[in-house]
Amino acid sequence: MKEKKKDAKQEEEKLIVDDVSSEETASSSDAEQNDFQIAALQAKVDSAEAELASMKDQMLRDRAEIENFRKRLIRDKDEAVKYANSNLIKDLLQPLDDFTRALEAAESTKDFQKVHDGVLMVSSQLYGILERNWGLEKIDAKGKEFNPEEHEACMVVEDPSLSAETVLEDFSTGYKLHGRILRPAKVKVGKPNV
Repeated sequence: MKEKKKDAKQEEEKLIVDDVSSEETASSSDAEQNDFQIAALQAKVDSAEAELASMKDQMLRDRAEIENFRKRLIRDKDEAVKYANSNLIKDLLQPLDDFTRALEAAESTKDFQKVHDGVLMVSSQLYGILERNWGLEKIDAKGKEFNPEEHEACMVVEDPSLSAETVLEDFSTGYKLHGRILRPAKVKVGKPNV
């Protein structure tokens, strides 16, 4: 019986050793699997960090490009505004030269008719250039029916001979630019008796 106990005890010890050995093998296999998973996760983290760095770099480049574009637009707009009237000024140089010549002629002569004719010529040139090249129109007011969009009444008088409110006198000429009122004409209006 002692031998049976001894064999059972040896058998039990052998089973314990086998269990420990199999646990060590399993734990070794688990450790290898954990190491593999850690390495895979580390590779994913490294890849994500590299992608993040690339995206940050691209974002900074895009932001700098947008800022440069914005500055270029502001500079182009400022330049366009600064030189927007250059064609108008070029058109007005000839009448200004003629006006200067008319003033010089007025100083050298006492012939006021020539001075008057020179000033009239310059005025006609100026209006002609502004009408042809720039879309300026005079608002003809005298004798027309009063229109509050085109005329600004500075004075109103009653006139029984009129059938409607009519412009009797033009104090200051009004102008339209491409059909839009630039400045209304200041006028004296005749109002019929009601």
